[in-house]
Amino acid sequence: MGGSAAPLEGALLDAYLDRLGVDAAPPSCDGLRELHRRQVERVPYETLWIHAGERWTVDPRESVRRIATEGRGGYCYHLNGAFADVLDALGYAVERHVGSVSADGMPAAESFANHAVLTVRELPTEDNPEGVWYVDAGLGDALHEPIALRPGSTRQGPFLLALERPADPRDAWRLVHDPAGGFQTMTWDLAPVTMDVFAARHEWLSTSPDSAFVRVAMAERRYPWGVDVIRGLVRTRVGDGAGTVDTYLRREDWFGVLADEFGVRFDASEPAAVERLWARVLASHREWEDGG
Repeated sequence: MGGSAAPLEGALLDAYLDRLGVDAAPPSCDGLRELHRRQVERVPYETLWIHAGERWTVDPRESVRRIATEGRGGYCYHLNGAFADVLDALGYAVERHVGSVSADGMPAAESFANHAVLTVRELPTEDNPEGVWYVDAGLGDALHEPIALRPGSTRQGPFLLALERPADPRDAWRLVHDPAGGFQTMTWDLAPVTMDVFAARHEWLSTSPDSAFVRVAMAERRYPWGVDVIRGLVRTRVGDGAGTVDTYLRREDWFGVLADEFGVRFDASEPAAVERLWARVLASHREWEDGG
């Protein structure tokens, strides 16, 4: 529910699954887990398009195309928007919901509706007889695989994640992230929505100078052991081997790491956009070094 008007099928679906390295299969709990793991390990959470001056929409079919054929990623509206279209095409009972991510020091107005959330239904197990799963391939360093939509805690790699039922009835569920993670909580309700409800919020997040996405160019990928992150020119790791990994001051090194280790390629981007991206991140890094 809430996806593109026409079902995703044919060559585009095949190309998307090829990027994930999986074959089409009927819905199952094991299949959902594998799809989720492959999605977060192979498709990056990234805001580089903002700093290249590219303007993306929240249309899930556009997001599918970029991910499947152009070697790109995106943030939650793109990643979960596309993933939901793929799950729907494979027969999963998937719905989109409005979520709000909160981090230390973030104003409440900035967190409202800044996240697209997914749930998948009709996959009961012995431990989850209701068969509803919280699915989130667009929450950066949080989920590596789906979580049964039931109160409780689960460990995924270095992170302890907890699902709670908030007292405020407007928020049906709350995810509490590990203190080592990149945010504190994410709350959402279970009303199904379509991606167009995020259009105005996406405009602000991707263009306002007050948006964290506009202030910092970054990419990250989630793995069983943790997460690799590159902010500007500095790559760090959370989990096994945690700490600063390296700083890339040469253009070819930086783009090489983005392609080889974060799965971000710019083959389909305008050369001027690529040059604009490099100039911007290099200038930001110099300003940071100078204490600006």
